[in-house]
Amino acid sequence: MKGSLTQSMSWLHTWCGLLLGWMLFAIFLTGTLAVFDKEISWWMQPELTNHAQSPAAAADVAQRWLMDNHAGQSNWNISLPTERSPDLSVSVGERRRGAVSTQLDPVSGATVEPRETIGGNFFFHFHYTLHLPRTLGVWVVGFAAMAMLVALISGIIIHKKIFKEFFTFRPAKGQRSWLDAHNASAVLLLPFHLMITYTGLAIFFLLYMPAAVDALYDGDRQGYFRDAQSGRAAEQAPRGEGRGSKPVAAPAAPMLALSEIVSRAEAHYGKGMIGGLAVSNPGKTNAQVTARPVLGHRIELTKGEGMIFNGVTGELIQAPEPSRTSQLTQRVMAGLHFAQFGGYPMRWLYFICGLISCAMIGTGLVLYAVKQRKQAKANPHFLRVVESLNVAVIAGLLLACISLLWGNRLLPTELAARQDWELRLFFGVWTLSWLHAWLRKPLAAWREQLITAALLAITLPFLDLWSAQGTQDVIRFPLLANVGSMGLLLGWTVWKIPTVIAARNARPARLDRPAAGASS
Repeated sequence: MKGSLTQSMSWLHTWCGLLLGWMLFAIFLTGTLAVFDKEISWWMQPELTNHAQSPAAAADVAQRWLMDNHAGQSNWNISLPTERSPDLSVSVGERRRGAVSTQLDPVSGATVEPRETIGGNFFFHFHYTLHLPRTLGVWVVGFAAMAMLVALISGIIIHKKIFKEFFTFRPAKGQRSWLDAHNASAVLLLPFHLMITYTGLAIFFLLYMPAAVDALYDGDRQGYFRDAQSGRAAEQAPRGEGRGSKPVAAPAAPMLALSEIVSRAEAHYGKGMIGGLAVSNPGKTNAQVTARPVLGHRIELTKGEGMIFNGVTGELIQAPEPSRTSQLTQRVMAGLHFAQFGGYPMRWLYFICGLISCAMIGTGLVLYAVKQRKQAKANPHFLRVVESLNVAVIAGLLLACISLLWGNRLLPTELAARQDWELRLFFGVWTLSWLHAWLRKPLAAWREQLITAALLAITLPFLDLWSAQGTQDVIRFPLLANVGSMGLLLGWTVWKIPTVIAARNARPARLDRPAAGASS
């Protein structure tokens, strides 16, 4: 019975890992890059400069510009400089209706016109939608996350000596070394893998498991959201202005300096922790200002939270309410997944864990192909598909991501629909990588695509120096250093491929456990 269970789990682990492994690698890689999505967006707009301006001072600059240019508007939205994104942007009108933002110099208040780019938000949205229509994409990624949980649990059952494998690594042993690396990376980050997969599913619990909410609220989803927000959304509207009602006329009145509002909000959230302001009815007696904190001042994800002040007197109208237990649980789950807490040390920890997770998935996919190649009964057509997809999804996706950074610098800044051209470049390179992998032999395809990605990554800092005209700062330089380091790692991988092949051919590949466990 025990052997039968292990064999069943081995089969389940293999096919969940193989059929969903390509998708999971793309999800994990883009999710790893999305850890630094704001930093990537900042790098992709070199026209923006870091003046290290405080949020309070920048708020006054934005207020003066809005008073001069949009004094008659009923809503102002201000995005303040933060540690990760030190730009200042403003917009007017309702934020949910696609308001166009204007970038301002946070010191002088002059308008800045950065290049259009998909930015780091592309990796963030791709991570949970795979660039499919949003609802469909969330369902597809959710299915892949469930397969990841199945692969993790079945992998634990397969590897009975799981703690021994944590300390087992035999270098220069060819396939054996790669299997050891796969097992060790899986065991080392098992808590992270379980946490990141489960919390990713918990974020969209209402979409995946709506039965409880539908039963409690008789299908009224909006009723659930109203209760979940504890009435905050309704109270954020100025008094006398409910949703769908006409604005109430009010006499003019001078507004309090927004820097004062920011200072009062910082007394609650902490210095430098205010990320944005929403002003309703500016210049009127019923003006209100909502100060929103930067995501990450605590592990609970606080998206949508804010403090509401009277825009004329500065009186506090509403402080954020403590989350109820169920709401707090869901927000903590989301906070764990998005890694908005803990500052840069926590971001780097998530980034490194994400890279190791990608290595675990990638080695599992490659080891399956190696095992199938050695079997006389293997289907050559299926093996060809597997090997070409391995190259395209692992090496090709890396190449596409680095090509996107190159395209951001090389595409003309005045190009119409520039964001669409960046998308075409990314998916075009990725498609060509699969075509190249199909036409070339697997080993040659691996080497050629990896060396191309390595060269592009290593030379990206030189391209940046040539094109960005000296706009390096404490945010852009680490990104370039990181990409260059990844290029060196890819170059080392290409250099080691002949050594691995020689070691594999020098001895018969005998594994002391089924290689099916290699496909996570």
